[in-house]
Amino acid sequence: QVQVMESGGGLAQPGGSLRLSCTASVDIFSFNNVAWYRQAPKQQRELVARISSNKGTYYKGSVQGRFTISGDNTKNTLVLQMNNLTPDATAVYYCNLFNASAPRLRYWGQGTQVTVSP
Repeated sequence: QVQVMESGGGLAQPGGSLRLSCTASVDIFSFNNVAWYRQAPKQQRELVARISSNKGTYYKGSVQGRFTISGDNTKNTLVLQMNNLTPDATAVYYCNLFNASAPRLRYWGQGTQVTVSP
């Protein structure tokens, strides 16, 4: 059973920054797709950023230029650096791992809450 764990959420003011981290009980980078999703209250879960070995890096348009997804192989950690936060970033953020060969077999963490408020 693969365990995925997110951390780093919290409260930030508009214009502030937060750094989310994701680690797992297996090598994160053994998956060829690693991603961050978020789910705001009463909204569907949406893709925020993804690193794909065959599709490259993707960002949701509204976070492009402000959020950065990256990996640290030495620490087995996937990071989402979020700068210049806006209130619409308020959501639970989830780390997601899967292989393109089995796209329905996805591993999710429990999520970490991000709240952006004055």
